[in-house]
Amino acid sequence: MGTNASKNSGSCHGGREGQLYVSLKMENFKIRRDLIPHVYGSVPITGSWDFSKALSMARESASMWELSFVVSPDHETLDFKFLLKPKYSNAPCVVEEGPNRLLTGGTLEEGDARSALFKIGGDEEVLEYKVFVKADIVSPFDLAASWRAYQENLQPSRVRGIPDVSINVAPNTGLEIGPASPLELDLEHYVVPAPSASAGIVYAANLTETPRSLPTSGIFSKNDALSGSSYGSSKAGVFSLDLSCKDLDTTVLDPVSDHPKCPPAPGMVESKSVGTFSPSPKQDGQKGLFVDRGVGSPRLVKSASAGAFTFDLKLDSETKKGMPAAAGAVAAAAVADQMLGPKEDSRLAIVLVGLPARGKTFTAAKLTRYLRWLGHETKHFNVGKYRRLKLGTNQSADFFRGDNPEGLEARNEVAALAMEDMIAWMQEGGQVGIFDATNSTKKRRNMLMKMAEGKCKGSKFALAKEEPCATMIEIIFLETICNDERIIERNIRLKIQQSPDYAEEPDFQAGMLDFKERLANYEKAYEPVEEGSYIKMIDMVSGQGGQIQVNNISGYLPGRIVFFLVNTHLTPRPILLTRHGESRDNVRGRIGGDAVLSEAGELYSKKLANFVEKRLKSERTASIWTSTLQRTILTASPIVGFPKIQWRALEEINAGVCDGMTYEEIKKNMPEEYESRKKDKLRYRYPRGESYLDVIQRLEPVIIELERQRAPVVVISHQAVLRALYSYFADRPLKEIPHIEVPLHTIIEIQMGVIGVQEKRYKLMD
Repeated sequence: MGTNASKNSGSCHGGREGQLYVSLKMENFKIRRDLIPHVYGSVPITGSWDFSKALSMARESASMWELSFVVSPDHETLDFKFLLKPKYSNAPCVVEEGPNRLLTGGTLEEGDARSALFKIGGDEEVLEYKVFVKADIVSPFDLAASWRAYQENLQPSRVRGIPDVSINVAPNTGLEIGPASPLELDLEHYVVPAPSASAGIVYAANLTETPRSLPTSGIFSKNDALSGSSYGSSKAGVFSLDLSCKDLDTTVLDPVSDHPKCPPAPGMVESKSVGTFSPSPKQDGQKGLFVDRGVGSPRLVKSASAGAFTFDLKLDSETKKGMPAAAGAVAAAAVADQMLGPKEDSRLAIVLVGLPARGKTFTAAKLTRYLRWLGHETKHFNVGKYRRLKLGTNQSADFFRGDNPEGLEARNEVAALAMEDMIAWMQEGGQVGIFDATNSTKKRRNMLMKMAEGKCKGSKFALAKEEPCATMIEIIFLETICNDERIIERNIRLKIQQSPDYAEEPDFQAGMLDFKERLANYEKAYEPVEEGSYIKMIDMVSGQGGQIQVNNISGYLPGRIVFFLVNTHLTPRPILLTRHGESRDNVRGRIGGDAVLSEAGELYSKKLANFVEKRLKSERTASIWTSTLQRTILTASPIVGFPKIQWRALEEINAGVCDGMTYEEIKKNMPEEYESRKKDKLRYRYPRGESYLDVIQRLEPVIIELERQRAPVVVISHQAVLRALYSYFADRPLKEIPHIEVPLHTIIEIQMGVIGVQEKRYKLMD
């Protein structure tokens, strides 16, 4: 007899309204391939009992056929039968023996889960098919989300019998997880400490570049600053101050070593558009063009005189250290620029513009994190931080009046200090500087543009002949405009709670009044951006529409920035990251593969389902993302009530020829590969496989979609992939990615919102 027949009714779904999703399956291991199973019957399946209108069942595996459809949950009794249609002839169809099958309101009539019997050629042969019937009430949102995902051209899964988008049909087995896992009691029971480098709740401006142009002796007082003390300093020391975030390293170091990037070796110049070192121009006019294709792969060399490409297989240690963190499209863009002719080697300055409490600093912090993650050397320079270190905190609103000459001069001078620091950092090799201030007048913006002109003469990367450096600084103004009074009020409250400007103000209401007066002073003098290259974000912070206006924007990197800003918003929501349950290959210590779950992995999948139900019980618009490998799909299978979407981009790092091997086997059989990976896990690329940098490149669409989502997302993926995703949210340096701890059977909850990124970890199993 057939098994696994569903007995669902409306009551077992908590009275949810929606559509009835029905799945009919038939299985026969001795199936005759010339006979195709079909279903026919009453409305609403086919509309008649006509054989010619019967619906064909699709092959799910070698022995299983399946047909799914959706009907209204209040339909009249669904009356149907199975039949076999000849595939290559006009022979009569064979109808199953016995009475019609009845399905009413999602409940199969008693006995209708029986096997389907077919008599072939009279009574000479009888075929028996096991029948499986499932029915579930599916919300309109689930159906719509699944259809949208299907239309977005998701590629078919490599896992046989598992669709790319599921409709959350309840699993056949229960969710019993034993007495040791009572998730219904308290989720906090499973909380474990997050790594010490996690940001937590820290005011975004405190994570910006530490001023180096200020003296190291201490903070200027307000009186000293306004009495004519010199603000500038040529000292190179770094000003240190306890900002209650000592464990945070906001300086992006060289990905190869633990030390700041050193000047190139003699006879080398830096290609700033790619970030690699190549031989300096020789006297005979020969110029070399080198592009990284991955550790151990050939360099592409073009001789200026020969006009042809050759391959150089030698990679010295200095060249390896200079390999760019951002490869692929960035390197290709640099090659195109150089092949099309000489082009000024430019740096990009994103200059924020906008009134206070418009989300400038948070937008700047997100953009910095995104560009660093892609491998572009990026730093965030916050003028407010310079002002507080130079002039002290708790400046009154009068200090920000446009008709206060002393205050205006002091604010312009700290802005100039920050700009000088950013320019100096760019001359030393920095690629993208984000200049965070109100910059609310044309006069201030003109001052910044003039400072950026012709500042490269004397750079350490200039040619030996006392000629001006070709490096130019391209300025793009990024203006944030918000007209939603509710959002502005919320941002003002967060400002009073978090900003060091009000750390010494015990009266919250007094702080509110002072800040609103400061805001009024800025509004009187505010001039919208109409000059140069600019991006305007208008009412974009809520994620509910808005506009982005661009003017005179071109190039690869500015285009990526615009695309990122289009998809970002400040709506708070959690993102849950977890590895799949333990697989059989995990038990054997083998990498890669497409193994099923072990017993421990199956137990974790059930615990994870209970956790998600408990944690996201009020978030019915959440979704579950997996890779197309079956260990992630099987981990997600017990989770019900949410649409599930598969991403090829979420698949584990491709181990190439090492797929399925243990590290001991690699060490024994491929010692050179083993040592190469050990020396540089970030850039090491498995033969015919991937490196961590390759994984980052294919994960960029995932990051963009995570930024765009306004509902919670549960990502069930693999260790290397989750390391790369986690490093984005935690703003960890690229060199740390291969060493980030992402243990099995642990959930990392990332909370995204206006206060920044917070983290909490839950360990469901040891």
